[in-house]
Amino acid sequence: MPVWLREHSWRQTLTAVYLSLPVRGARATPANIFCGEQYLKVSIPPFLFEAILYAPIDDTNSTAKIGNGNIFFTLYKKEPAMWDSLTLANADKEKLQHLRENAVLKAHEKTKEETEAKKITKQEHKKYALEATMKVEEAERKRIEDLKEKERQKVAKELELWKNQQKDADKYKSIQKRGELHQEIEPLKERKKEKINKTRIPNEGTFKTRLKSTKGHSSCSMFSQNLKEEQLPAPRSAATIKVNFTPRVFPTALRESRVAEEEEWLHKQAEARRIINSDLSELEDLKEEEKNPDWLKDKGNKMFAMGNYLGAVNAYNLAVRLNNKLPLLYLNRAACHLKLRNLHKAIEDSSKALELLIPPVPDNENARVKAHVRRGTAFCQLELYTEGLQDYEAALKINPKNKNVEKDAEKIRHLIQGTMQSS
Repeated sequence: MPVWLREHSWRQTLTAVYLSLPVRGARATPANIFCGEQYLKVSIPPFLFEAILYAPIDDTNSTAKIGNGNIFFTLYKKEPAMWDSLTLANADKEKLQHLRENAVLKAHEKTKEETEAKKITKQEHKKYALEATMKVEEAERKRIEDLKEKERQKVAKELELWKNQQKDADKYKSIQKRGELHQEIEPLKERKKEKINKTRIPNEGTFKTRLKSTKGHSSCSMFSQNLKEEQLPAPRSAATIKVNFTPRVFPTALRESRVAEEEEWLHKQAEARRIINSDLSELEDLKEEEKNPDWLKDKGNKMFAMGNYLGAVNAYNLAVRLNNKLPLLYLNRAACHLKLRNLHKAIEDSSKALELLIPPVPDNENARVKAHVRRGTAFCQLELYTEGLQDYEAALKINPKNKNVEKDAEKIRHLIQGTMQSS
């Protein structure tokens, strides 16, 4: 039985009421005090104080101070006036009960409004932080692209300069070769003339002399022609090269052959390579190991363990774009969305994970339990207790020995029963 506190003192001004309530031997905390517009309650077991105030007060600005075994209330009146007494006189039980229920209902509504306002403010802060992060990343990406473009232009200029130098060097070599060839031909001509002059007979006729000179001229032209033929190589002969590829052979005995599964595996590998080689702009600056979905999953797990849930979601998003057939990616991303209060996205990812965890086998039992629990948790946080209970019961069917899931399911049943009774 509670002990009613009858001793109290109060005084008032035109705008405020000052109330002193002694609570000797009891430890009071702000959680023991409830103040409404016209209802005041102090519950410090075993003591209890309850008062229906004479007129409404401003419960938002009113204060309570605890110290030296007393609680000092400063209650600001809504309308300036002098009260005849602290509490409302001649109030029957029904009126008192009505005022008490109204006070509790208003307090609940006020708390709900404050919670919604905090939620909206938090979402706005997150949105602003995300936009700021995106701007920073966009500026960094633009800076990297500018650096790449400058390097590309620099390399193009260097390549063009090298080509011009190579052309100049080729021209110089061709000119030098022509000069050397000319220097080689001139001494040969001189030697030939000397031989002709030595072998010439003085008393011979004009016909023989002309014949010898013609022979010498023809031998000189034949020599120069031979030089030209040595300079220019003969054109290559055309041919066709046949290439035969070795067929892919799996080292599996015929009686244990899984050709269909192996072909499916090859198809998935080819699809994964096609996605990686597609025009994903964010993959251009990544290393080869960073394009691996398993590597991205491990990175997201580390970020989740460090409390960086937004970073983990980004890692899982990129991994899903690379391979959308891994149920653990959706399952882990659902856990991140639960932490970020993105409840609808958590439900979607959990449902997608359950779709990919078919057929149900003992190896994916733990994953299916986690998917049902996370989806059920999201439903319960959305106050959809019936749908949440269905997921928890499905998890219990998969693993009946899980005590934590059983306790949570029992709590949800009590919540549903309490809601039905109150309605």
